[in-house]
Amino acid sequence: MPHYSSLILSKLPNVGVSIFSKMTRLAFDNKAVNLAQGFPDFHPPAQLMDLFGKAMADGFNQYAPSDGWMPLREIIAERVQEAYQAYYNPLNEITITSGATQALYSAFATFIQEGDEVILFEPAYDSYAPAIKLQGGIPVYVPLKPPSFEYDWEWVKRSINKKTKMIVVNSPHNPTGKILTDADLSALDRLTHNNDILILSDEVYEHMVFDGKQHKSVASHPQLRNRALVISSFGKTYHTTGWKVGYLCAPAELTTEFRKVHQFTVFSVNTPAQVAYSNFMKVDQSALHLSDFYQQKRDFLLDGLRSTPFQVLKPEGAYFLLADYSTISQLDDISFTEWLCKEFGVALVPLSPFYHMNPDLKLVRFCFAKKEETLQAALNRLSKL
Repeated sequence: MPHYSSLILSKLPNVGVSIFSKMTRLAFDNKAVNLAQGFPDFHPPAQLMDLFGKAMADGFNQYAPSDGWMPLREIIAERVQEAYQAYYNPLNEITITSGATQALYSAFATFIQEGDEVILFEPAYDSYAPAIKLQGGIPVYVPLKPPSFEYDWEWVKRSINKKTKMIVVNSPHNPTGKILTDADLSALDRLTHNNDILILSDEVYEHMVFDGKQHKSVASHPQLRNRALVISSFGKTYHTTGWKVGYLCAPAELTTEFRKVHQFTVFSVNTPAQVAYSNFMKVDQSALHLSDFYQQKRDFLLDGLRSTPFQVLKPEGAYFLLADYSTISQLDDISFTEWLCKEFGVALVPLSPFYHMNPDLKLVRFCFAKKEETLQAALNRLSKL
């Protein structure tokens, strides 16, 4: 058998198996309660599943149009208009993607050239930096400082130069739950209105905002909208992460270029799922109540963690919360989560893999997109700490 090591020059030499896969495997091996990986452990709406089956029975089993099933794009346009007073033409400004991660990758592949710099806020979702590097781009990191994780726009200003091609924002933010404010959007506008910097806005948790706050979409800001690629996901909204359907909204000029790459990245997206979503969204308004649904879960977990030594940082949105474990252990966060999983049977995610320099902040991430009995089982085990 030939030895390939001398023939392969890795494009991502420092990237291995993701921390999410590692912790899920560790949870399985130790029969642990898995609050690590960010997916629900409950079913999607029954009507949506029925509509998926009906779409297959009705013959929607072959390729969908590369740009996406038009009835789905049309209802996305309606919902975005209602929520953010922003009109995107479904014909040439909305594209259906194979989940948000494919949309992100294709957006970077479309617009990032060799040597371009992309500003990322850390902690950051782990797919951003590798996708940028694969295009020859250079991630430039701006920290969100705990415990508030506020945006430091002066730091962003100092990071901008003639090589800056894009700024990536994520709100509600994974993993901190931080949400953008009107002041943040205004600051972002001031920093980009006299240059050619693009905005990529990851808004997959847009329908999960708590305590009476509102999601501030980049699409709702007219000046930013003209230079922005806004990405969302049905997987998060309808508890269907395995169906892998997302979408990108962007001005026609940007969409034209995005679709050139999109067609060679995935070509077409799950047809019966698109048909099911479009028919479901015509009659369902559950997304409007998703914040209440997840706030109940957040508060249940918050209340339960008060009887443990964890010091919880209350999230404003998304379905994660961070907690400080420094009164429990002085282990680094990766070692701590491994120890906790093996000794107490609860799987969490360490925060350091969300950074490029792996800082030792003594913070871990809980996912509360789980049944109440799952959360209670985890709390029962953690009460023994």
